[in-house]
Amino acid sequence: MSTPPVDRARKGRLTVYFGAAPGVGKTYAMLDEAHRRGARGTDVVVGLVETHGRAGVAAQLEGLEIMPRRVLDYQGKEFTEFDVDAVLRRAPQVAMVDELAHTNVPGSRHTKRWEDVLELLEAGIDVVTTVNVQHLESLNDDVAAITGVRQRETVPDHVVRDADQIQLIDLPPSALRRRLAHGAIYRAEQIDASLSSYFRVGNLTALRELALLWLADRVDDALATYRRDHRIDQPWPARERIVVAVTGGSESETLIRRGARIAQRAAGSELLGVHVLATDGLPSAPPRAIAAQRVLVESLGGEFHTVIGEDVAAAVVNFATAVNATMIVVGVSRRSRWREALSESNGVEIARLAENVDVHLVNHASARTGRRRPTRSTAQSARRNIAGWVLALLGPAALTGILALLPGDVGLPTALLLFLALTVAVALVAGLWQSILSAVIGFVNLNYFFTPPTGRLTIAEPENVLALVVFVLVAIAVASVVDLAARRTAEAFRARAEASALAAVSRSVLTGEDTAQAVVARLRETFNLEAVSLLARDSARGTWHALATDGTDPALDPDAAQTVVTIDPNRVLALRGRVLHASGRSVLEAFAGQAGLVLEYRRLREQADQAQALQQADAARSALLAAVSHDLRTPLATIRAAVDGLASPEMHLNDDDTAALVDTVSSATARLERLIENLLDLSRLQTGSVRPVLRATSLDEVVPLATEGFGPDQVSMDVPETLPLVSTDPGLLERVVANIVSNAVRHSGNGAPVRVLASATRDRVELRVVDTGPGLSDDLKARMFEPFQRLGDSSPDGLGLGLAVAQGLAAAVGVELTADDTPGGGLTMVISIPLAPELLT
Repeated sequence: MSTPPVDRARKGRLTVYFGAAPGVGKTYAMLDEAHRRGARGTDVVVGLVETHGRAGVAAQLEGLEIMPRRVLDYQGKEFTEFDVDAVLRRAPQVAMVDELAHTNVPGSRHTKRWEDVLELLEAGIDVVTTVNVQHLESLNDDVAAITGVRQRETVPDHVVRDADQIQLIDLPPSALRRRLAHGAIYRAEQIDASLSSYFRVGNLTALRELALLWLADRVDDALATYRRDHRIDQPWPARERIVVAVTGGSESETLIRRGARIAQRAAGSELLGVHVLATDGLPSAPPRAIAAQRVLVESLGGEFHTVIGEDVAAAVVNFATAVNATMIVVGVSRRSRWREALSESNGVEIARLAENVDVHLVNHASARTGRRRPTRSTAQSARRNIAGWVLALLGPAALTGILALLPGDVGLPTALLLFLALTVAVALVAGLWQSILSAVIGFVNLNYFFTPPTGRLTIAEPENVLALVVFVLVAIAVASVVDLAARRTAEAFRARAEASALAAVSRSVLTGEDTAQAVVARLRETFNLEAVSLLARDSARGTWHALATDGTDPALDPDAAQTVVTIDPNRVLALRGRVLHASGRSVLEAFAGQAGLVLEYRRLREQADQAQALQQADAARSALLAAVSHDLRTPLATIRAAVDGLASPEMHLNDDDTAALVDTVSSATARLERLIENLLDLSRLQTGSVRPVLRATSLDEVVPLATEGFGPDQVSMDVPETLPLVSTDPGLLERVVANIVSNAVRHSGNGAPVRVLASATRDRVELRVVDTGPGLSDDLKARMFEPFQRLGDSSPDGLGLGLAVAQGLAAAVGVELTADDTPGGGLTMVISIPLAPELLT
C-alpha cells in the first residue's frame, strides 16, 4: 500500500502520553496507537523505545518498523541513542519516540531528546512520545518534596503544553503496586526497594494528583483559547474559581476565609482575591491592611490581584469574567438602609452586572453600621452629569413651587439664599456648567416670582438689580470653587491609585520578580488587558522582537497593538484588549519607566556577574601561575635529575641505584600526572564542558578503582555488596572518590589507615572517607572546596586542587559532598549519592 509523502511545508503534530509514575502503561499505549495507525495505512516507524525488560512492551514492538540507533563512544564505552538523521532520511508520517525527558550522551546532535523531537516536528513529521509528571520542569521542586528525590532529567513545560494532544494514562496506586510486585515493571531484585521507597502509596497518590491538576490546567488553557477564538464572553463553569472582592476593611478577612471554604468543597478549585484601586474618589484602604489580606489569601493557597477601575463593581465583574470565575464573594454593604435607598451598594451592583456569575453576599459584623462614607464619584462621571443637568433644570422650578406654597410672602433675601444653596448643591453633584445653568434659571425665577413687580421681568428697585447680579456672580464663584475642589479630590484619588499600582510593581521587583515578564504580567493584570508585550527593535534590520509577553495573542509589532507606550527609542510596551483613556496613560508611562529600570537593572547585574566571573578567573589564573612555578617545577626537576643520572656516562650505577632512580622517575611522573589531571578537570568545570552520563551503577565498580594504588596499610574498605545501585556517572564519581581518598591519605595521622565505609538510607547511598588526621576548624571547612587552598598543608605534593575538583565533579553528577569531624580527631568526608534511576524514575 502506498503512503502519501511527508508534507515538509507544515509542522508535525505532537501527541504526548502523560503519566504519574513509571509502569502505568504509557509506552504500551503509544505502541498500541502505532499499530492502530499502521492498520489504517499510516506510515509509522519506531524511532526509539526503551523496553526496560518488560515483556509486554517488547511484544508490542513486533510487526513495527524499528529504526536503527546511533552508536556513540563516550569515555571508552559504547552507548546507543535516538538517530535523528535516520528518521529524517526515512521521512515517515509518524515517529514513535519514547522518554521525552531523556538526556542524550555527549556527542549527540542535541543535549535533550525533546530537542530531537522538535526537529522532527519542524520537518513535518508527527511524533508520539511519553513523559511522566515528575519530569516537568515546573514541578521539580514539588516532586523532590514528595519523593525526596530531585529529578535530573526534565523537560520544559511549554514543550508538553504546546502538544496538539495529551493523553493521560492513569492507574490507581494499588493497581500500580500490584504490577510492580508481579514483576511487570522492574527486575525481581529491585521490587522490594521500590515498594518501600518511590512506589509507596502516599508518593503515588501525590504524584497522581499532581498529574491530574497539571493536566486540568492544560485543559483550562485550551478552554480559554476556545472561548477567545469563538468570542464567548460569558464564563463557562468548567472549574470552580472563586473571586473574593477585597476592600481592605476588617470584613475582608471574613470574606477571604468564606471564599476559601467554598473553594475547598471541590477539588481543583481556585481562590482569587481582587482589590480595586478606585480612581473615582472612593475612600481607599490603608496599604498595611491590603498587605495583610494579601498574605492571608496566599496563605490559604490563593492568588491576590490588584486592578484599577473608576467603577469598583464593574472592575470586579470584568476581572471575574476575564478569569472565567464561577462565583464572586462580596460583603454586605456597610452603609445604612436609607443610604442604600439613594444609591446601590457595590454588592448589589456587582450582582446586577454579573449576569453569568454567581454572587455570594456575606454578612459580617460591620454590615449596616453606616460607618463607611457614602459613595462619591468624579465631577465628570456620566451618571452625575445627567443628575446635575436634571437638577439644574428642575431644581429651580421645584424650589419656586415649594416657596409659592408656603404661607405668607417669602422675601427676596430668603429666596436668594435658598437659590444660592441650590446652585452649590448642583455644583457638588455635577460640576461648573450645570451650576451656571442653575444660577441663570434661578436668576430668572427670582426676578419673575420674587422681585417686585412680580410676574414681570422688570425690576423696580436698583438695589434688587444689584442683589440679583451679586447672586449670579457669587453662585458662579462658589460653583467654580466647589467644582475645582471636586476635580482636585478626584485627581488626588487617581494619583493614589496610580501610586498603589506602581508600588505593587516595585514590590514585585524587591521580592525577586525583577524580570521583564513580571512587569508585563503586572501591567496586564492591573489594567485588565488581553495581552501586553515588551518589544525591542533590532537597529540593524529595523524589525521588532518580543523581550517578554503576557496574555493571549500578544502584539509582536507596535502596529498590531491598540496602545503603544515608548520606553526608549528601541523599546516599547504594546497593549491589546482596549484603548486606555488619557487618565490611564500617566500610569502606563510610569510602568514603562519601571520596565526600563528593570531592564537596566538586569543589564547591570549581568555585567556585574560577568565582572565577578572575570575577577575570579583572574584570581584563579594568578594562583595557578604562582602554583605552577613551584609545584609543577618540582616533579619536572626531579625527573630531569633522575634521567640525567641514568643517562650520564660518568655515572657508574649498580642495580639498586638504577632501580632507585627509575622509582624516583615513576613517582615524580605519577605526581605530575595527578597535577595535570586536576588542572584539566578544573578547566573543564570552569568552562562547563563536563557532561555526565548518569546510569545505574554499583559502588563495587567505582570504589576499588578509586583506591587503586593504595595498600591495605593506607586504605581499608567496608563497602557491602548488598548496597542498592546508585545514579551516577561512574567515571566522574571515581575521580571524586580518588581525590578525596588521596587527600585523606596525605593528612591521616599516626600511620592509621583511611577507612572507606558505605551505607544506604531511604533514597541515597552514603560513602564515608574517614581519616584520623589533625582535622579542620569550621572556618577552614568553609574554604576547603575553593581552588588552590592548601589550608596549612606544607607538603610539596599538590596544587590545592583536589577537593575543588571533587566538589565540582560531585555537583555535576548530582552528588552531595560534606565534611564532618571524626570522633576522636580527624576529618570525615561524606559523599551522598542518589539511588539508581531504575528505582526512582
